[in-house]
Amino acid sequence: MPAYQLPFQLTHRMTALVAEIAERLGAWKAANRGALVPALRRSNRIRTLQASLAIEQNTLSVEQVTAVLAGKPVLGSPKEIHEVRNAFAAYEAMEHWQPYRLDDLLQAHGLLMAGLVDHPGALRGGDVGIWRGDRLLHMAPPAGQVPRLVNDLLGWLRATDAHPLVASAAFHYDFEFIHPFSDGNGRMGRLWQTLVLSRWQPMLAWLPVETVIRHRQQDYYAQLAQADARSDCTGFIEFMLQAIADSLDEAIASEVSVETTAEVSVEKPPGTAERVLALLRRQPELTLAEVARGLGCSARTVERAAARLQADGRLRYVGPKKGGHWEVL
Repeated sequence: MPAYQLPFQLTHRMTALVAEIAERLGAWKAANRGALVPALRRSNRIRTLQASLAIEQNTLSVEQVTAVLAGKPVLGSPKEIHEVRNAFAAYEAMEHWQPYRLDDLLQAHGLLMAGLVDHPGALRGGDVGIWRGDRLLHMAPPAGQVPRLVNDLLGWLRATDAHPLVASAAFHYDFEFIHPFSDGNGRMGRLWQTLVLSRWQPMLAWLPVETVIRHRQQDYYAQLAQADARSDCTGFIEFMLQAIADSLDEAIASEVSVETTAEVSVEKPPGTAERVLALLRRQPELTLAEVARGLGCSARTVERAAARLQADGRLRYVGPKKGGHWEVL
């Protein structure tokens, strides 16, 4: 066992959540034959970036983040756009890093915060506190202790026999407690937890857990504060395990609609008419408005495509306007 110990107790709820996550992960992997198609990976990665940055007050939507990464002009502040590009670069480089290496941790911060802070990729040299208004929420350890604490934490991560799910969440908490950088600690903690999880199960590199955290942001901060007050991060670990389990539920539930869009957009995207046919072949009950949302097209574009397909004898609508369905011929 490592000499450095993190403040948590293994609970029955943790054990149950680990078992639930393993079961749901198996279902997710089976649905994707062990690996996500490229379009699904990119979609999940974009959702991850948008949610993690939104927690840090970045206002760009999923659609705007998608546009930024496609090189399209976006109405947003230069800082927010820069944050998106940095975060994408960091997550894309994640596969080359080891969770317990200090050099990799510093390189990740350098990518994530380049052009946003004075010393990206360097441990902080001054003391920091987390404030909400005029109230101090957390006073991080003195700067002089940071190198030792970070090395101890990385050493614990390398040597611990805790389950990777538990270890990743415990690391996340202690990283936020140490607050090793002058800025960017929240997004770094979430990135590094994903890295730890991906070393256990590679598909978890593409699971957008951050979207669940974003929706439960107040609980996320409350659990961090309670862990500080109690010197025990058990509750925070349980919170994060539940977030992972719920993220897997969401991924499995949305698989059909997301995968349908992905399958027709891998490689060179086919024309709108072929994409409409592919989607209606899988889900003939959809309305044209729902098809448009699923394909990311305007309703007018889909209506024109459907009209051409009907005129060509390749598509027809069967039954009443309400309650009928499409038939691909």
